[in-house]
Amino acid sequence: MKNISRSTALFERAKQFIPGGVNSPVRAFKAVGGNPLFIKKAKGAYLYDEDGNEYVDLINSWGPMILGHAYPAVEEAVREALSCSPSFGAPTAREVEMAELICSMIPSVEKVRMVNSGTEATMSAIRVARGFTGRDKIIKMEGCYHGHGDSFLISAGSGALTFGYPDSPGVTKGTALDTLTVPFNDLNAVELLVEKNAGQIAALILEPVVGNMGCVPPAEGYLEGLRKICSKSGIVLIFDEVMTGFRLSQGGAQQLYNVKPDLTTLGKIIGGGLPVGAYGGKREIMDSVSPAGPIYQAGTLSGNPMAMAAGLAMLKHLKDNPGIYDALNGTANFIIQGLQKQISKYRLSCSINHVGSMFTLFFTDKKVIDFASAKTSDTVLFGKYFQAMLSRGVYLAPSQYEALFLSAAIDKTIADRIIQASNESLEEITK
Repeated sequence: MKNISRSTALFERAKQFIPGGVNSPVRAFKAVGGNPLFIKKAKGAYLYDEDGNEYVDLINSWGPMILGHAYPAVEEAVREALSCSPSFGAPTAREVEMAELICSMIPSVEKVRMVNSGTEATMSAIRVARGFTGRDKIIKMEGCYHGHGDSFLISAGSGALTFGYPDSPGVTKGTALDTLTVPFNDLNAVELLVEKNAGQIAALILEPVVGNMGCVPPAEGYLEGLRKICSKSGIVLIFDEVMTGFRLSQGGAQQLYNVKPDLTTLGKIIGGGLPVGAYGGKREIMDSVSPAGPIYQAGTLSGNPMAMAAGLAMLKHLKDNPGIYDALNGTANFIIQGLQKQISKYRLSCSINHVGSMFTLFFTDKKVIDFASAKTSDTVLFGKYFQAMLSRGVYLAPSQYEALFLSAAIDKTIADRIIQASNESLEEITK
């Protein structure tokens, strides 16, 4: 058992001044037992906690550290930006360069607006869709999480699902009535909902590859079907690519599946690990955003020079080195094949979903294709697996309902270590 006395002491202090002792709910470890680790530093594929323990990181800051922690080019870019002051509240050349780069890498994005988080990006995209169409209602998928905006905390995934509060107190009845939900991967349900609410739906938003009820890929033809429905009914199709953007391919999930949305929300990787978000899409829609148009959205720190510097270094590396995706996918396949052999060996009710360098082990005998099937998972067993892996130096997401993310810093030696740790953990929890 690792010594985590300093993390434990810090958690006790934090609970006196921070709700639940953490600044984001899933960090609290409530779903897996024990106390959260307080991280002091990270380098490459590894995290180091306040007690000096080392862990292979399979969260990677929930996705953005695709090159590994403290990547030299990103660090250098941040140092250079810091020397000029961390914030101006005025336009910078880096914002223009970032906009040009995003538009060149994601063909559906003709114009883009920088914001400060994924939540801000999705909230803004919904407002723009409503203003552009003159309609009020939106459709979201059960189990998809788009941040903590009021419109999205209806049948939400991720932390809301982990803690059993899929409908958060504080969300008004009026807001809830304007948010329509359907199961993920169910085209018929969408068609019926659109027919029932003809002329009232402004937008349909989803994670094209879900990461917030665990990794759940779209069924064959699903995204194409949504595109057809939205085009026919004048509905703005929004892909929330905060997790998948620049991770699954240079052009995100929409490039991988060859389906173009009207609007795209981004985050994570475009900040290189610093707080950032963005939304963009068709020129005619984006030109309705202030000051070009009447739909208001603003932010003092939007396009922050340090976040832009870090993100530019990250995106330029990905654009200049397209082979990184094949390498990441190869590592993912190697690890997943190793894990699947063990699952079969121990006769566990467990399956693995993955797309590229995102994956989730679901402790269920069901094929996980939507929110309902994800909820059949044995969360108690997952908690035991999480703790067993943690004790062997592998840091998983502390929730059954989160995706894991690999970084390019994970080589075969580290991948072998992950597989070995999993084998020992499965043996421990099945005794």
